Amino acid sequence: MIGFAPLILFGIILALALNFVNGVNDASHSIATVVATKALSPAKAVFLTAFCNLIGPYLFTTAVAATIGTAIVNSDGLTPLSIVVAMGTAIILVFVATRSGIPISSSHAMVGGLLGAGIAVAGLSAVILPSWTGVTEVLVYGITGGVLGAVALGLFTASFKEDTRFGAMLGALCGASLVIPVMMLLGLIQIGGLLAIVLFIFISPVVGMVGAFLFDILISHLFRHSRQNRMRRIFQPLHVLACLIQATAHGANDGQHAVGVITALLVASGMLLTFDVPGWVILTSALAIGLGTCFGGWRVVDKMAKEITRIRPYQGFSAATASSAILVAVTHGGIPVSSTHAINGAIIGVGATRGKNAVQWKVVREMLTAWIITIPLGMVVAYSMYFIVEFFLTSLLPWM
Repeated sequence: MIGFAPLILFGIILALALNFVNGVNDASHSIATVVATKALSPAKAVFLTAFCNLIGPYLFTTAVAATIGTAIVNSDGLTPLSIVVAMGTAIILVFVATRSGIPISSSHAMVGGLLGAGIAVAGLSAVILPSWTGVTEVLVYGITGGVLGAVALGLFTASFKEDTRFGAMLGALCGASLVIPVMMLLGLIQIGGLLAIVLFIFISPVVGMVGAFLFDILISHLFRHSRQNRMRRIFQPLHVLACLIQATAHGANDGQHAVGVITALLVASGMLLTFDVPGWVILTSALAIGLGTCFGGWRVVDKMAKEITRIRPYQGFSAATASSAILVAVTHGGIPVSSTHAINGAIIGVGATRGKNAVQWKVVREMLTAWIITIPLGMVVAYSMYFIVEFFLTSLLPWM
């Protein structure tokens, strides 16, 4: 088939472009808090996070790449054309979101693109659905955690004569969200693929929020008699270190999107017999995301650094530490979680320590809406785009 090789080459270029716009948008995740607290100048922050994004894939496994390439859509739905369409969809969504200043998840844009294009090729059977046993386990543990959390926090708020209903609702949300990763760490449940991706849309921001909130409270208590200048001297370098760890984990998680799709593209084209990631794929993908980070997504940075809440140096450290811990943990598990969700949840958590009015909830609602619709929107766009591109290639360019 004439044009097959150019399609593969075009797909590789698109994958690298995806990592580039990923770096442009997701640069904000690692540098938003250090820019907000003035721990680093924007130029230094961008350079250091670009370097950490570059080395991230070499310090962690390629488990996330394997999830992207093998655990979302089966081989019937992965053709060179469907993969190219999926990447094109993700690039469009991330680019539009970046221009609008919305910290969208490039992970979920890619997942939505793969699902939509895969369904267009092979129908609903292309989607690798979770087992009923896995779904049942998640429901049982989630409901149990929600009930325990509601009772515990409801009684706690009642003892202080606060809003018991609100406390019970918040406790249910936190309990249901926290119990799943705890059970995974204990090895009691095994969750992967599409189920893990969907679950962590809700779990990662809640875990980030709770972790950062508790960490902030602990630091505030331990250093309650310290002056602000002393706390700044202590926590500024720690904050920078936590952000660099976060950027490294981001490069290993989000940075492996291109690794996964390029390898899947090579397998689908027959250039690779098995899903074994070539070294040049890791290198070029890492360079692309590092280069994208250098350009930065300054509208996104401004929204995260200034519009959600006001951040002090020790709070920036708390938020960065909580979000980086989440990214490191899920990257080892091969879950392409959104670093957007983790860091934004953590920023909300440190802001909430000063009361609910300290957080700009209107901005939070806008981001939550974007997070929820990303995968469905990506599916619809990719599904439609696949037939448009296929018609163009077969009808208007018959020589292909």
